[in-house]
Amino acid sequence: MIVWINGTFSAGKTSTARELTGILPDSTLFDPEFIGDALRVLLPPERLAEVADYQDLPSWRRLVVDTAAAMLAEVGGVLVVPMTLLRQEYRDEIFGGLAARRIPVRHVLLAPAETILRERIATRTEPGAPEDVDVRVRQWAYDHIPAYQEALGWLTGDAHVIDNGLLTVRETAERIAEAVRSETARICDIVQTPEPTRETVAAGVLLFDEQDRVLLVDPTYKAGWEFPGGVVEAGEAPACAGVREVAEELGLVLDRMPGLLVVDWERPLHPGYGGLRLLFDGGRLTEEAAARLRLPGPELRAWRFVTEAEAAELLPQHRYERLRWALRARERARPLYLEAGVPTG
Repeated sequence: MIVWINGTFSAGKTSTARELTGILPDSTLFDPEFIGDALRVLLPPERLAEVADYQDLPSWRRLVVDTAAAMLAEVGGVLVVPMTLLRQEYRDEIFGGLAARRIPVRHVLLAPAETILRERIATRTEPGAPEDVDVRVRQWAYDHIPAYQEALGWLTGDAHVIDNGLLTVRETAERIAEAVRSETARICDIVQTPEPTRETVAAGVLLFDEQDRVLLVDPTYKAGWEFPGGVVEAGEAPACAGVREVAEELGLVLDRMPGLLVVDWERPLHPGYGGLRLLFDGGRLTEEAAARLRLPGPELRAWRFVTEAEAAELLPQHRYERLRWALRARERARPLYLEAGVPTG
């Protein structure tokens, strides 16, 4: 199990995590900041210059998941992780990767009042010249408070919140330990999608509203918007898999088998294996049918109908190319075969 202690800079995450490892039996501290420090040394300077924060590096997010899994395999017990996660898509990617490895996560947010937070930042002791600390540490921490406040909406709905503004480090750690023991800090309800070990076949279904906008969904277990659908199970027909996934994800039972729009071969790109990606035409939904769409499980956070131009802003490039050609195939009433998003033949 992982106890993930979230909160902005100076919320008390690291000191509380150290104290918590002395309270929870068989617990080990894992600070992902060390992975960021390593990447600053390992990656070329030009790559580091492209990002404002090491959390923006996909390699950091992958290594956090891989290292946590490796540590738990090595020592077992509970891993206590003090790390700020203010971008929900990064939380989804990391927690989803852990869930795929069957590692439950209990998410705790330390949330002192802003006045106390600012006082802690102002009085925090850091190594180095005072003027350097003011710029390098304190101003950086102050600048991140608005991002933290903006993230509170989803954070407070996702995590077990502890106001530790007037608590000692020991009292805060005891509060977390009690929340874990009593399961007040619940295991994050995030889909557990096993990681593939070879190429996969996935089926997506495009659904349209009366304005011919296409439906996209926002998964909780990976970054970026997507089409309704998922991996085809062993012995399952791809079109049937698409119908099943639409019913599971949106509570919508299609009244006919969807027609094929594109078959796209996705090249292997580490750590993925690639495979065949099929998109089907699920047809146009009436306004009444669209109003009945729901999110019955933990897999999806939201759905929305978008124009093709809006989809280009939401989808990763390879998914957008697949959608773009699927829409052309729908216009021409002729399926297309793609390789890595490019039509052939």
